[in-house]
Amino acid sequence: MQEETQQQGLRRSLKARHMNMIAIGGAIGTGLFVAGGETVSTAGPGGALVAYALIGIMVYFLMTSLGEMAAYLPVSGSFETYANRYVDKSLGFALGWNYWFNWAITLAAELVAGALIMKYWFPDIPAAVWSAIFLAILFVLNYLSTRSYGESEFIFAGIKVLTVLIFLFAGTCLILGFGPTPSPGFTNWTLDDAPFVGGFTAMLGIFMVAGFSFQGTEMIGIAAGESEDPEKNVPRAVHSIFWRILLFYLGSFIVIGFLIPYTDPNLLNTNIENISISPFTLVFQRFGLAAAASLMNAVILTAVLSAGNSGLYVSTRMLYAMAQTGQAPKCFLKLNKRGVPSYALFATVVFGLAAFLTSLIGEGKAYSWLVNISGMAGFITWIGIAICHYRFRRAYIAQGKDLKDLPYRATLFPFGPILALIMCIIVTAGQNYSAFTGAQVDWYGASVAYIGIPVFLLVFFWHRLKHHNHLIPLQDVNLSRDQDMSK
Repeated sequence: MQEETQQQGLRRSLKARHMNMIAIGGAIGTGLFVAGGETVSTAGPGGALVAYALIGIMVYFLMTSLGEMAAYLPVSGSFETYANRYVDKSLGFALGWNYWFNWAITLAAELVAGALIMKYWFPDIPAAVWSAIFLAILFVLNYLSTRSYGESEFIFAGIKVLTVLIFLFAGTCLILGFGPTPSPGFTNWTLDDAPFVGGFTAMLGIFMVAGFSFQGTEMIGIAAGESEDPEKNVPRAVHSIFWRILLFYLGSFIVIGFLIPYTDPNLLNTNIENISISPFTLVFQRFGLAAAASLMNAVILTAVLSAGNSGLYVSTRMLYAMAQTGQAPKCFLKLNKRGVPSYALFATVVFGLAAFLTSLIGEGKAYSWLVNISGMAGFITWIGIAICHYRFRRAYIAQGKDLKDLPYRATLFPFGPILALIMCIIVTAGQNYSAFTGAQVDWYGASVAYIGIPVFLLVFFWHRLKHHNHLIPLQDVNLSRDQDMSK
């Protein structure tokens, strides 16, 4: 197929409905459907609610920060470009490669998860067959056009949203006594140590789980570069994230807290292979849906494919954007005739496939390390977003510009980005705090959990020393809305 030069540019073909579903699709996944029960078991129904509400507030401020910058300068490089312009080119370099690596590894993780899910229906077919099929599907969806990615994600996310809404309806009926079983009332909220179990340390553990659950919401910053009307669509998507997180996550935990005791051993299950005792499956079964386990398995497969689909999209666009700024080889600027950065897509697929193959070698130890490095990358990205917004707004004021001219203005500045930054640092630092609280320090456990931090810092300082970069003075910050990212 003939390739065209980068002058053609990416096409703004994502509509408002795509942006909204990309935003909410990033927040709903296996973290809710599979691991939701463990959070209630760990901190009680009240502790889970408070923890997710606090992390939801943090994510809201992060997304309003990103929304202000993305509406002002909607580019596919997003926070990599913002860091280059508003903070330091070395930070942009490290954030860009960190984010690309994060989602390329996530693609591999979702291929593994998808194969495990298919064992529920087809236990005799080798897992590698399903992984290959899923990779081919995701590649085709991304290669065809940006619109095909947007439409597929709209469908994937729509299925997840519909499932949660049905779950909330069925759960509410059971709570009110309108279902086939008697209502438990407030019994489970007053059971033993409920509603709060384990105190603050238990909630701190939930912060980590909640943070991982919400990772992907920042994808709207990348998608803004191909949004039809980013000045309107990005702010709308940002606000929809907050209210839908409140409805879907908090509503789900209220239902689980009412209907399933936090002492139920089934809630401790976080194994994607045993969906039959997921809290969603248990509630659907209690409502009389005999095929609940099969239904939830299909929904979770959709969530996995959605994560892989979005991961392939954003990592490809990040690699393309870095090539524009000279932070990656220029060959990744090649577009196909539908405006898709095909070489960047090929490179991401090859890297994701290589990472997947490590899961089949040597009991998957190398793969486990890759996944752990990737896990920390999402929080590092959020920290970068908060820093970029703080610097952007300060430079905007320092250069005498009127805040009224911003297409979208984040509320509560500087409180918002500073609070989000502090909370991100606390969550990151507490990733595996238990490794340091025993009689002996668990150095292996600590290194596995925190390996992403030294890797990021190594890339950052290597680039800084090589190019002699420094923090850009506020007066010299590039606040032009020119989308030529080589500037």
